This record gives sequence, C-alpha cells and structure tokens, in this order.
Amino acid sequence: MRKLFLFVVVLAIANQAQTTKPKSTAKTAAKPVVTVATPDKINWVPVPPNLPPGAQVAVLAGNPAAPGPFVMRLKFPDGYKVMPHWHPVPENVTVLSGEFRVAMGDTWDDSKLQSLPAGSFVSVPIHHSHYAMAKGATEIQVHGTGPFKLVYVNPNDDPSKKK
Repeated sequence: MRKLFLFVVVLAIANQAQTTKPKSTAKTAAKPVVTVATPDKINWVPVPPNLPPGAQVAVLAGNPAAPGPFVMRLKFPDGYKVMPHWHPVPENVTVLSGEFRVAMGDTWDDSKLQSLPAGSFVSVPIHHSHYAMAKGATEIQVHGTGPFKLVYVNPNDDPSKKK
C-alpha cells in the first residue's frame, strides 16, 4: 500500500510539473518567439546559388545556416532536379503539394526514384547520399537542426561552382 501511495505522489508531482507554467525570473532567458506563417505572408525568394536556379525558398522559423532548429519551404517547378548530395545533419521533408521523387545513392538513376505524393514524409540520415526531382509544381517543407548544408557527391554538380 505504501508503494502505491508513493507512486501516486510521484505521479501527481510529475503531472503538476508538466502543467504548471514556470515563474519568470531575472535569470530566465529571452521569451521564445511564436512564429505564424500564413500562405499570404510567406516571403519567397530565389534559392541560393548552391541549388539550380528556378526554385524558390522561404525560411519560416530559425536559420538553417546557424545552430538550432529551423523550418523552411521550397517550391520546385516541374522537372527540377537536385543531383546526388548529402547533409551533415538529418533532413526531414514533408511533401505539401505536387509529387516529390527521391532516391538514395551516389549516382543518378531514374529507375530508383520513389514517388512521394502530397502528404508524404521522408527523413534522410546524416551523411546519407540522395537525390531528388519534382514532377509537376511541387512544394516541400524541410525541418531539422542547423547548421544545414548541402554537399554534392560530385563537386561538378554544384551550380555555385559553374561559370
């Protein structure tokens, strides 16, 4: 009976800790920022030079180039390709619209592309080579923890290195 009583007390304390707001103190860090992104307020810009031109990106939260969490969206035109590459951090992708095709490996092979329709999710582990393309106008959302970088398997595939 005593063990049951102790379990109930511990459970009550844990529950209170989860439902009680922490008190603000002078030593408390800055308040977290609440980010709201409605479609009409998203700021789309051309992708950086390390991606082929023609796509757009919008950073919704955080900074992909800095340490910490981030969320960004990308819009790809039909046929847009990102050649085999990898990232130094895990990449988490949700397909919002269109069809995103993804395959794992160091060399492009159309027969290995897996079709991911809207609503699909893929998580690519750290340093795992992969490539992708859009079928139709496609929008994806990428989230993870930065710094997020794109490293091409073949440096000649990097559009920022081409003249």
